[in-house]
Amino acid sequence: MRRKILGTVAGTILALAAGLGSAARADTVILVHAALLDGSSWSKVIPILQQAGLKVVAVQNPLTSLADDVAATRRAIADAEGPVVLVGHSWGGSVITQAGTDDKVKALVYVAATAPAQGQSVMDLLKAAPPTPGGAEIKPDAAGFLAMAPDAFVKDFAPDVPAAEARVLAVAQAPIAASAFGEKVTEAAWKTRPSWYIVAGDDRMMPVSLEQSMAAAIKAKTVTVPGSHALILSHPREVADVIVEAAKSVAK
Repeated sequence: MRRKILGTVAGTILALAAGLGSAARADTVILVHAALLDGSSWSKVIPILQQAGLKVVAVQNPLTSLADDVAATRRAIADAEGPVVLVGHSWGGSVITQAGTDDKVKALVYVAATAPAQGQSVMDLLKAAPPTPGGAEIKPDAAGFLAMAPDAFVKDFAPDVPAAEARVLAVAQAPIAASAFGEKVTEAAWKTRPSWYIVAGDDRMMPVSLEQSMAAAIKAKTVTVPGSHALILSHPREVADVIVEAAKSVAK
Protein backbone atom coordinates (compact mmCIF):
# COMPACT_ATOMS: atom_id res chain seq x y z
CA MET A 1 0.00 0.00 0.00
CA ARG A 2 2.81 2.37 1.00
CA ARG A 3 4.58 1.76 -2.34
CA LYS A 4 1.34 2.36 -4.20
CA ILE A 5 0.79 5.70 -2.42
CA LEU A 6 4.39 6.77 -3.03
CA GLY A 7 4.08 5.78 -6.67
CA THR A 8 0.90 7.81 -7.03
CA VAL A 9 2.50 10.88 -5.38
CA ALA A 10 5.59 10.56 -7.56
CA GLY A 11 3.45 10.29 -10.65
CA THR A 12 1.50 13.39 -9.68
CA ILE A 13 4.69 15.37 -9.10
CA LEU A 14 6.10 14.31 -12.46
CA ALA A 15 2.86 15.24 -14.19
CA LEU A 16 2.86 18.67 -12.56
CA ALA A 17 6.49 19.20 -13.48
CA ALA A 18 5.78 18.28 -17.07
CA GLY A 19 2.86 20.66 -17.13
CA LEU A 20 4.91 23.50 -15.72
CA GLY A 21 7.65 22.84 -18.26
CA SER A 22 5.26 22.97 -21.19
CA ALA A 23 3.68 26.16 -19.87
CA ALA A 24 7.07 27.85 -19.65
CA ARG A 25 7.91 26.87 -23.22
CA ALA A 26 4.61 28.24 -24.48
CA ASP A 27 5.44 31.88 -23.65
CA THR A 28 7.29 33.39 -26.61
CA VAL A 29 8.69 36.89 -26.97
CA ILE A 30 9.23 38.00 -30.56
CA LEU A 31 11.61 40.94 -30.98
CA VAL A 32 11.37 43.19 -34.04
CA HIS A 33 14.36 45.45 -34.65
CA ALA A 34 14.70 49.04 -35.81
CA ALA A 35 15.76 50.48 -39.12
CA LEU A 36 19.57 50.68 -39.42
CA LEU A 37 19.92 47.69 -37.06
CA ASP A 38 19.35 43.95 -37.30
CA GLY A 39 18.20 41.19 -34.96
CA SER A 40 21.53 41.10 -33.15
CA SER A 41 20.73 44.52 -31.69
CA TRP A 42 18.72 42.64 -29.03
CA SER A 43 21.84 40.76 -27.88
CA LYS A 44 21.81 42.29 -24.40
CA VAL A 45 18.06 41.92 -23.84
CA ILE A 46 17.78 38.31 -25.02
CA PRO A 47 19.82 36.66 -22.20
CA ILE A 48 17.78 38.48 -19.55
CA LEU A 49 14.52 37.28 -21.08
CA GLN A 50 15.86 33.73 -21.35
CA GLN A 51 16.90 33.79 -17.71
CA ALA A 52 13.29 34.69 -16.92
CA GLY A 53 12.19 31.45 -18.57
CA LEU A 54 10.88 32.94 -21.79
CA LYS A 55 11.41 31.61 -25.27
CA VAL A 56 12.81 34.39 -27.46
CA VAL A 57 12.85 34.90 -31.23
CA ALA A 58 14.55 37.85 -32.94
CA VAL A 59 13.15 38.65 -36.38
CA GLN A 60 15.51 39.64 -39.19
CA ASN A 61 13.65 42.36 -41.09
CA PRO A 62 14.61 42.74 -44.76
CA LEU A 63 13.89 46.50 -44.40
CA THR A 64 12.74 46.63 -48.01
CA SER A 65 9.15 47.58 -47.23
CA LEU A 66 6.62 47.56 -44.41
CA ALA A 67 4.86 44.65 -46.11
CA ASP A 68 8.09 42.61 -46.28
CA ASP A 69 8.93 43.24 -42.64
CA VAL A 70 5.38 42.37 -41.55
CA ALA A 71 5.61 39.14 -43.54
CA ALA A 72 8.88 38.21 -41.80
CA THR A 73 7.31 38.90 -38.42
CA ARG A 74 4.18 36.92 -39.24
CA ARG A 75 6.33 33.92 -40.14
CA ALA A 76 7.91 34.11 -36.69
CA ILE A 77 4.48 34.34 -35.07
CA ALA A 78 3.26 31.33 -37.03
CA ASP A 79 6.21 29.26 -35.76
CA ALA A 80 5.88 30.42 -32.14
CA GLU A 81 4.61 28.21 -29.32
CA GLY A 82 1.67 29.47 -27.29
CA PRO A 83 0.89 33.11 -26.50
CA VAL A 84 3.19 35.75 -27.98
CA VAL A 85 4.44 39.07 -26.67
CA LEU A 86 5.42 41.15 -29.69
CA VAL A 87 8.10 43.80 -29.13
CA GLY A 88 9.09 46.52 -31.58
CA HIS A 89 12.00 48.97 -31.42
CA SER A 90 11.70 52.24 -33.37
CA TRP A 91 10.58 51.29 -36.92
CA GLY A 92 9.70 47.89 -35.50
CA GLY A 93 6.73 49.56 -33.81
CA SER A 94 5.01 50.01 -37.16
CA VAL A 95 5.71 46.38 -37.97
CA ILE A 96 4.18 45.03 -34.76
CA THR A 97 1.21 47.36 -35.12
CA GLN A 98 0.36 45.66 -38.42
CA ALA A 99 1.49 42.11 -37.61
CA GLY A 100 0.15 42.04 -34.05
CA THR A 101 -3.45 41.35 -35.01
CA ASP A 102 -2.65 37.63 -35.19
CA ASP A 103 -4.65 35.66 -32.60
CA LYS A 104 -1.45 34.37 -30.98
CA VAL A 105 -0.33 37.88 -30.06
CA LYS A 106 -1.55 38.78 -26.57
CA ALA A 107 0.49 41.90 -25.77
CA LEU A 108 2.58 44.57 -27.48
CA VAL A 109 5.68 46.38 -26.23
CA TYR A 110 6.90 49.51 -28.01
CA VAL A 111 10.49 50.62 -27.34
CA ALA A 112 11.06 54.23 -28.50
CA ALA A 113 8.89 53.04 -31.36
CA THR A 114 6.44 54.30 -33.94
CA ALA A 115 2.84 53.41 -33.09
CA PRO A 116 0.75 54.50 -36.07
CA ALA A 117 -3.02 54.44 -36.20
CA GLN A 118 -4.84 52.63 -38.96
CA GLY A 119 -4.19 54.50 -42.21
CA GLN A 120 -1.05 56.25 -40.88
CA SER A 121 2.55 55.94 -42.00
CA VAL A 122 5.80 56.84 -40.26
CA MET A 123 5.97 59.98 -42.39
CA ASP A 124 2.49 60.94 -41.23
CA LEU A 125 3.64 60.65 -37.63
CA LEU A 126 6.83 62.62 -38.16
CA LYS A 127 5.61 65.47 -40.35
CA ALA A 128 3.84 67.25 -37.51
CA ALA A 129 6.58 66.55 -34.95
CA PRO A 130 9.54 68.80 -34.17
CA PRO A 131 12.81 67.97 -35.94
CA THR A 132 15.57 66.10 -34.15
CA PRO A 133 19.36 66.23 -34.56
CA GLY A 134 19.52 62.59 -35.64
CA GLY A 135 16.57 62.79 -37.99
CA ALA A 136 18.38 65.41 -40.03
CA GLU A 137 21.34 63.04 -40.45
CA ILE A 138 19.40 60.24 -42.15
CA LYS A 139 20.31 60.37 -45.85
CA PRO A 140 19.28 58.32 -48.90
CA ASP A 141 21.76 56.57 -51.13
CA ALA A 142 21.50 56.33 -54.92
CA ALA A 143 19.12 53.37 -54.62
CA GLY A 144 16.78 55.14 -52.19
CA PHE A 145 17.87 53.39 -48.99
CA LEU A 146 18.35 55.43 -45.82
CA ALA A 147 21.33 55.35 -43.47
CA MET A 148 23.49 57.70 -41.39
CA ALA A 149 27.13 58.71 -41.61
CA PRO A 150 29.05 56.72 -38.97
CA ASP A 151 29.97 59.77 -36.88
CA ALA A 152 26.36 60.95 -36.85
CA PHE A 153 25.14 57.47 -35.89
CA VAL A 154 27.46 57.36 -32.89
CA LYS A 155 26.55 60.88 -31.83
CA ASP A 156 22.79 60.79 -32.32
CA PHE A 157 21.57 57.20 -32.49
CA ALA A 158 23.72 55.57 -29.82
CA PRO A 159 25.48 58.24 -27.73
CA ASP A 160 25.14 56.25 -24.47
CA VAL A 161 26.37 52.96 -25.94
CA PRO A 162 30.09 52.24 -25.30
CA ALA A 163 32.00 54.08 -28.02
CA ALA A 164 33.73 51.02 -29.49
CA GLU A 165 30.43 49.16 -29.70
CA ALA A 166 28.65 52.17 -31.21
CA ARG A 167 31.32 52.49 -33.89
CA VAL A 168 30.81 48.85 -34.89
CA LEU A 169 27.06 49.39 -35.12
CA ALA A 170 27.64 52.51 -37.18
CA VAL A 171 29.60 50.70 -39.89
CA ALA A 172 27.30 47.65 -39.82
CA GLN A 173 24.10 49.63 -40.42
CA ALA A 174 21.19 47.97 -42.19
CA PRO A 175 19.74 50.67 -44.46
CA ILE A 176 15.97 50.83 -44.91
CA ALA A 177 14.09 51.62 -48.11
CA ALA A 178 12.90 55.23 -47.86
CA SER A 179 9.60 54.21 -49.41
CA ALA A 180 8.82 52.05 -46.35
CA PHE A 181 8.30 55.17 -44.26
CA GLY A 182 5.47 56.19 -46.59
CA GLU A 183 3.57 52.90 -46.31
CA LYS A 184 0.42 53.11 -44.22
CA VAL A 185 -0.62 50.42 -41.76
CA THR A 186 -4.01 48.90 -42.56
CA GLU A 187 -4.61 47.42 -39.09
CA ALA A 188 -3.71 48.65 -35.62
CA ALA A 189 -3.16 45.79 -33.20
CA TRP A 190 -2.94 48.11 -30.18
CA LYS A 191 -6.68 48.73 -30.46
CA THR A 192 -7.35 45.21 -29.21
CA ARG A 193 -4.16 44.26 -27.34
CA PRO A 194 -2.76 45.54 -24.03
CA SER A 195 0.28 47.67 -24.77
CA TRP A 196 3.39 48.92 -23.02
CA TYR A 197 5.55 51.82 -24.20
CA ILE A 198 9.12 52.65 -23.19
CA VAL A 199 9.93 56.30 -23.87
CA ALA A 200 13.60 57.11 -24.47
CA GLY A 201 13.97 60.25 -22.39
CA ASP A 202 17.17 61.42 -24.11
CA ASP A 203 16.23 60.42 -27.67
CA ARG A 204 17.98 62.39 -30.43
CA MET A 205 16.36 60.44 -33.29
CA MET A 206 12.64 60.56 -32.54
CA PRO A 207 11.02 63.48 -30.69
CA VAL A 208 10.40 62.53 -27.08
CA SER A 209 7.13 64.45 -27.26
CA LEU A 210 6.02 62.23 -30.14
CA GLU A 211 6.86 59.09 -28.18
CA GLN A 212 4.83 60.40 -25.26
CA SER A 213 1.85 61.31 -27.44
CA MET A 214 1.86 57.94 -29.20
CA ALA A 215 2.01 56.12 -25.86
CA ALA A 216 -0.99 58.13 -24.68
CA ALA A 217 -2.90 57.55 -27.92
CA ILE A 218 -2.60 53.77 -27.67
CA LYS A 219 -3.36 53.85 -23.93
CA ALA A 220 -0.11 52.06 -23.15
CA LYS A 221 1.36 51.48 -19.76
CA THR A 222 4.27 53.88 -20.09
CA VAL A 223 7.78 53.84 -18.62
CA THR A 224 10.36 56.55 -19.32
CA VAL A 225 14.02 55.56 -19.30
CA PRO A 226 16.67 58.31 -19.42
CA GLY A 227 18.53 56.95 -22.41
CA SER A 228 19.12 57.30 -26.13
CA HIS A 229 17.22 55.83 -29.07
CA ALA A 230 19.45 52.76 -28.62
CA LEU A 231 17.83 51.88 -25.28
CA ILE A 232 17.91 48.17 -26.02
CA LEU A 233 21.71 48.34 -25.95
CA SER A 234 22.31 51.02 -23.32
CA HIS A 235 19.54 50.02 -20.87
CA PRO A 236 18.79 46.35 -21.59
CA ARG A 237 17.72 45.54 -18.03
CA GLU A 238 15.05 48.24 -17.96
CA VAL A 239 13.78 47.16 -21.38
CA ALA A 240 13.72 43.49 -20.42
CA ASP A 241 11.88 44.23 -17.17
CA VAL A 242 9.00 45.80 -19.09
CA ILE A 243 8.87 42.87 -21.51
CA VAL A 244 8.80 40.39 -18.64
CA GLU A 245 5.98 42.36 -17.03
CA ALA A 246 4.00 42.15 -20.27
CA ALA A 247 4.69 38.40 -20.50
CA LYS A 248 3.48 37.87 -16.92
CA SER A 249 0.26 39.67 -17.74
CA VAL A 250 -0.31 37.30 -20.66
CA ALA A 251 0.28 34.26 -18.47
CA LYS A 252 -2.49 35.22 -16.03
